[in-house]
Amino acid sequence: IRLYQKGEHMELSLLLMQQIIKLFIMIFMGYMIVKVGILKSEDSRVFSAMVLYLIVPCVIMNAFQVEYSPEKASGLFLAFVTSLLLMLVTLPAVNLLGRLLKLNEVERMSVYYSNAGNLIIPLVTFILGEEWVLYACVYMSIQIVFFWTHCKKELSREKRIDLKKIFTNINIIVVMIAVILFFMNIHLPKLLTETFESVSGMVGPASMFVIGMLMAGADLKKIFTNQRAYLVTGLRLIAVPVFSLLILKISRLVGTHAEGRQILLIVFLAVTTPAASTVIQMSQIYGNDSEYASAIGVMTTLAAVLTMPLMVLLFQLVI
Repeated sequence: IRLYQKGEHMELSLLLMQQIIKLFIMIFMGYMIVKVGILKSEDSRVFSAMVLYLIVPCVIMNAFQVEYSPEKASGLFLAFVTSLLLMLVTLPAVNLLGRLLKLNEVERMSVYYSNAGNLIIPLVTFILGEEWVLYACVYMSIQIVFFWTHCKKELSREKRIDLKKIFTNINIIVVMIAVILFFMNIHLPKLLTETFESVSGMVGPASMFVIGMLMAGADLKKIFTNQRAYLVTGLRLIAVPVFSLLILKISRLVGTHAEGRQILLIVFLAVTTPAASTVIQMSQIYGNDSEYASAIGVMTTLAAVLTMPLMVLLFQLVI
């Protein structure tokens, strides 16, 4: 945590910018593979299914396969409380904004859900170190539960939440198993953990390829002249993080743990990321406006190159 302790804000900001630029290059790769005729835009549906049902479960399982200790357990509890607090408090605020601004399902979900699953692990690894990734996965795990309950219901326009489908969903099952294994200090065979680690590394590229492939099949002029997309981008990257930072300040959770500042930074990093690629994938799978969701994904990823470093600097000044 050298960078964070010394307060080298510029280096921290540059690291953030570099990681986001890498993701945008991956989006461009996905875009080009369709434009040159190797794949079709609709082939991205296969990548979406792989990310949702195969790669993300491996990310979760891999992150929780670490040695148990009371310090890690208390840190996990703080990350859990902080993440859940932000998710629960932000939801009614976004719903209220949705009604006032007449946001549709794709817009509301893009404002509410961040791309933590793809960005937070590489960011935390580069900024703080691999030993901190465990705390990042707490936010991801909570968001996965919200994805497969609230987000799925909204994007699929289902009348009610099917609890049976939730608890038989591979992502929810893996979260529960991973947490149990951690607290029981049970480690899977090395062959399995190495496999999970290898597959986990695909989460960023595969998700970004989906965005690029969808963009290749869309009318870019129509997308980037859509004023609503700019509104959603501002809400996702500025309004939600600033509101979340206010909640963190009021909560005074930073003083409840020796490493509280670093843990809260990790959770806040997750909040500041662009619109969730899972919203794009779910929009595609459940027949919502996936092209519009993809446009929001690209616009928020581009803008995040500037907004994320600024939000982290604000966190360092406030917390």
